[in-house]
This record gives sequence, structure tokens and C-alpha cells, in this order.
Amino acid sequence: MVTTKTLPNGVRVITKRMEGLLSVTMGVLVGTGAAFERDEEDGISHFIEHMQFKGTEKYTAFELSDAFDAIGAQVNAFTGKDLTCYYAKSTSDHAKEAFSLLSELFLRSTFPEDEMAREKGVVIEEIGMDEDSPEDLCLDLLSRAAFGNDNYGRNILGPQKNVEGFTREQLFAYKKERYCPENIVISFAGNIEPAFAEELAEREFGALAGEKFIEREKRIVRRTESIFRQKSIEQAHFAFGFPTVSRDSENLAAVQVMNAVLGGGMSSRLFKRVREELGLAYSVYSYTSHYKETGMLTVYAGVNPKKAEDAAKAVSAVLTEFKEKGVTEEEFLRGRETLKASNIFSQENTSSQMLVYGKQLLYKNEVYDFEQRMAEISALTREDILRVIAENLDFSAAASACVGNLKAPLSL
Repeated sequence: MVTTKTLPNGVRVITKRMEGLLSVTMGVLVGTGAAFERDEEDGISHFIEHMQFKGTEKYTAFELSDAFDAIGAQVNAFTGKDLTCYYAKSTSDHAKEAFSLLSELFLRSTFPEDEMAREKGVVIEEIGMDEDSPEDLCLDLLSRAAFGNDNYGRNILGPQKNVEGFTREQLFAYKKERYCPENIVISFAGNIEPAFAEELAEREFGALAGEKFIEREKRIVRRTESIFRQKSIEQAHFAFGFPTVSRDSENLAAVQVMNAVLGGGMSSRLFKRVREELGLAYSVYSYTSHYKETGMLTVYAGVNPKKAEDAAKAVSAVLTEFKEKGVTEEEFLRGRETLKASNIFSQENTSSQMLVYGKQLLYKNEVYDFEQRMAEISALTREDILRVIAENLDFSAAASACVGNLKAPLSL
């Protein structure tokens, strides 16, 4: 059972009742993230996400976390390219208290100066940790190689210089512009009555005021750059990025099946050839990212530097053969079942359902239709996969990134 309600101020609420469970996940989703930031704001969405937990009008940071612990609830948040999400999971009998606490940190955070100073240090450490995680660094660099320094090319953490310079006034100004009622969705999934969930949302968010929301335009320019970062580390990491479809594309499901066959699991082409047969990499995979305007198919591998050139050639050979010969009927059927299964599994997880239904309402202002999604996947044919391989695996449009103790970057 799924219900929706729009509060008078524009906040949208969606509830998926999952009977038979004993818990509920509740999330507050905001349509903002790194892709919407300007140069001087780079990193501010993520920093605000951190600061929301650092004290409110009613609670100190410790009192807030202690209150969640007292009812056995879990709370967290994340920032993405075009989404910031605050969420909590509680037993159904503590849903009221958990949502009240989640609303408190979301609506009434005060961004204390002393907490800001401490949290800047924490985020700067996070930036350093990202720099010391070569796989993450490689994938960040790939985004920059594909999109440049703007929109989807931005690192979510931002540069250290910006983080050090953020002021309370900047945080409140950005929050006022982006955390508007019309840009917020509240999503519940689990064993909770829809009428009760809507009552909670209206009680906490009904008075939220805000100026009329005006979306920032993003200028998307696809690039084919190659970025190389030489680092004295044990492994070499490389990734290739191909332009692919947006999240609204009618070819979305076909591209996701294509990815499952190419590098989505242990039976995928990349895993079998590069790892199992040739022994050139421990980690090799592919995945897709889909945004409003565009998307990217990413192919990644982490290898011994002495085998890096051989591994890159092997990955290139797999991609070439994949484009030239396509997929077999068996591979297609296996990939389609993999995608169907992942969608079915997510139906049994309250956190996944909170996000699936929340994002669909936030991004498209519509209710996620599981049956339609399954029908679209089931209707796919091998010919659909062959077609999207030809359309999406364009070597001339690929960007690349490489991190490691190498003399030169790796290429397709």
C-alpha cells in the first residue's frame, strides 16, 4: 500500500506500508548536492549534512545522539551529486519519537561556532582519507575527466580551502535557498499506518516556510579527458567512463542489463576474463550512474603496477569484443534475471524502499511503480541489449582516470 500527500507549504510525503514487519525507515530527501554548487560553495552540501547533527535549539550534539540510542533507533545521512538524505530507522512503536528527533536535527540545527570549528577538522580528515583511498580517488578523478570541474564533476567533499572558509551565514543562506518545502520529500517505508505517517509529517514540517523554490540550471558539457595522479602505492587503479542514458530514458533497464553482463557480478565478462582467466586483477567491475540530463557507464580495475598495462589491454579487449559480438542469449537471460532479482530484494528492505519511493517522488513527482518496472525488465529482448551496447559503448567519447605508481597513464 502506497499513499502520497502534499502539505499546504509544498512538502511532499510518501508512505509505503509494509505489513508483517516490526520496523520503519523514515527519510527526509532534499534535491540538492554537489552538482548544484557554485565554485565558492563546492563542498557545502556535504558540510551542512555534517553540521545538521551538531546541535539544535533543544539538544546538544551528544544529547541528540543519546536520544536516538535511548529508543534503539539508527540515524544517518548522506550527500550525493543531486541528493541529500537524512534518515532514521526505528521499531514501529518508536516511530513517533524517531521522526520527532529526525525533524529536530533537520529543521532546527543551529550550527554552533565551536562545533563548526571541530567539524571542519573532521571533514578535512575525510578529504585526506579520500585522497588516501586510491579507488575512491580514481573514481572521483574519472567524474572530473568526464564532466570537468562543474556539476557532476565535482567531488562531494569539496576542496579543503572551501571547507576551512565556510561561515554560518553561508550555511544558512544555502540552506534557505535549497532546503525549500517544494524541494523536500518525506518518505516512510515499513510497518506504519499512512495516516499516522502523514500526521507526523504535517505536525513537524507543516509550518516550514520558504521562498518559492527556483531550481539552479546545470550546464552539462561531456568531456573525453584523461587524468593521471602518480602516487607511491601498492596497486594501480584505472577507470574508463562512457556516456550513457539519463534516469528518464526508456532504455534505462536495457542499459542496466547490459552492465550486469559486462561487469556487474562474478559471472560477468570482465570478472571472468580479467580476474579468473588471466589473474590480472583482484577487483574489476562496472556500474552505471544515471542523472537527470545524462549518465555514465564506469569500468574500473585495481591491479599490480607491473601488470597494469596488461590489465588495461585485457579490459580494452573485453570491451571491444563486447561491442563487436554483443551478448549471448544465455548471458542476456542471466543479466535480466539479475536485474529483476535486485529489484525484488529491495522490496523487502525498508531502507531501500524509503529511498526508491522517495527519490521517484522527488525527481519525477510520481509514485514508483514496481509492477511496471518488472514488466519493463521482463519485456526486454536480446536485441534490445545489442542495440544499447552499440549506442552506449562509444570509445571515442570515453573519459579515463588512473592513480598509481606508474610512469604514464593507462588508456583504452
